Amino acid sequence: MSVRVVVRTFSELCITAGALIVLFVVYVLFWTGVKADHVMDDQIDLLQERWAREPVTPTASPGAAEAEPVRPARYEAGKPFAIMYIPRLGFTWNKPVLENTATKTLKKGLGHYADTARLGQKGNFAVAGHRRTYGDPFKDFPRLRRGDAVVLTDGTTWFTYRIDKGPYKTVPSDVEVIDPVPRKSGYTRSGRYLTLTTCDPEWGHSHRLIVWAHLDSTQPVEAGKPAALRR
Repeated sequence: MSVRVVVRTFSELCITAGALIVLFVVYVLFWTGVKADHVMDDQIDLLQERWAREPVTPTASPGAAEAEPVRPARYEAGKPFAIMYIPRLGFTWNKPVLENTATKTLKKGLGHYADTARLGQKGNFAVAGHRRTYGDPFKDFPRLRRGDAVVLTDGTTWFTYRIDKGPYKTVPSDVEVIDPVPRKSGYTRSGRYLTLTTCDPEWGHSHRLIVWAHLDSTQPVEAGKPAALRR
């Protein structure tokens, strides 16, 4: 076999390999995002249809955040139960929250750490989401700042949390960040808290970014959107 044939064959193999790499990158960057956006929209549609069809037990008394809420119905593994809004990330930003943080669950939206408090309850309601891929739900996580609102609804009640600390960088083994009273958050007594977690760096998972928030207020859905969601 001549040197020219060898070089030509090697070049063709390199071109083919390069094309496959490009296609894979397109799949990761674009197609998984498109699919995930559709899946998340479907989860939100499922929730809204369920809320319209079935009465849901209110999970909080209207008014002050310290009002004792009604215990919510049991969450179903892998199923959506709430919608989250973060105005800092855009007024069109909204994601479904599903029960547990299994890999297949996080492909559909945000995942609630099943061993943490329920939405609006005393303790720490902790939620995880992908930074990149599968819709990039927390791509702009580092933009979050103290005082930002994180709003959730379960179909009957609006819950407005206010960020107190973060983004805080730590390692995956630091599970204390989702404790009922997470020590590094600065909280010193029990309350109704929210923890959000995502991966860091943007395309890696060697570390985690964390924000902590407290429940600032609640109001019934019938009263309209909370102030944090009004333009």
